[in-house]
Amino acid sequence: MLLHEGAVLGAQLREFGGSGEVGNRDGSRIAHNAGVIDWDEAMPLAGLLGVEGLADSPDEVRARLAWRAELCTTGGVMHGGALMALADCAGGVCAYLNLPEGAAGTATIQSSTNFLRPVRDGYVEAVSRPLNVGRTVIVVETEIVDAEGRAVARVVQSQAVL
Repeated sequence: MLLHEGAVLGAQLREFGGSGEVGNRDGSRIAHNAGVIDWDEAMPLAGLLGVEGLADSPDEVRARLAWRAELCTTGGVMHGGALMALADCAGGVCAYLNLPEGAAGTATIQSSTNFLRPVRDGYVEAVSRPLNVGRTVIVVETEIVDAEGRAVARVVQSQAVL
């Protein structure tokens, strides 16, 4: 099982009342204003990839990733791993925002991705929503669409509640 960097995030959001500041893994403070998490600080992989958090609530998390040549495979097509990482980041935040009281975090125990079309320019946007919030497992579905709103991928993750 992989423990997300964001595992700390959900617990800290609750600890600080869901707004104001949350802590980074090194104990520093991260702004969490107007319901939008600073993903660069909260989740280093998201920062490395250039993921832009658009909205975050327990019901829906939205994030965007711009097409860049360094995120592509042959032929200028955005790499499936970049799409999966975007979905995992958004889905992970969605799961953490739905943790039951007293939970320490979550860990991905299963992830399934269906790729539907290639992305050669623009950006992709991930929309993550909880399918089932249980006391031991949270299931999140993430739809990834391109800049024109066309379906690019669909991801379903199961996250163990720790």
